[in-house]
Amino acid sequence: MTETITSATATAKTVRIAARKVRLAIDLIRGRGVDEALAILEFTPRGASPEIAKVLKSAIANAEHNFDLDKQNLYVKEAFVNEGPTLKRFRPRAKGSASPINKRTSHITVTVAEKEA
Repeated sequence: MTETITSATATAKTVRIAARKVRLAIDLIRGRGVDEALAILEFTPRGASPEIAKVLKSAIANAEHNFDLDKQNLYVKEAFVNEGPTLKRFRPRAKGSASPINKRTSHITVTVAEKEA
């Protein structure tokens, strides 16, 4: 029994944007067609939009190249963001003290699938 694969995934690791900020943009595209999702990301004024678009385009390319899926029938099946490693830095303050600065990173994952006929 052969099982046909109808989804492809792409991941971007250690993206230098806080996961909390990326989630605001990624919630806009979940469940939408890939063309509509790319259009939404192009006109969304968030710093994470170009990074999410890059991952989405990679997932589309994976679906077309690796699994011979048609781009016209693809939609965003799954899109989520996890926290990556935090870069810890210190800022000098008064009287020789220091304040911590946490530079947060994200892991962005997008899965595209073919629509059921």
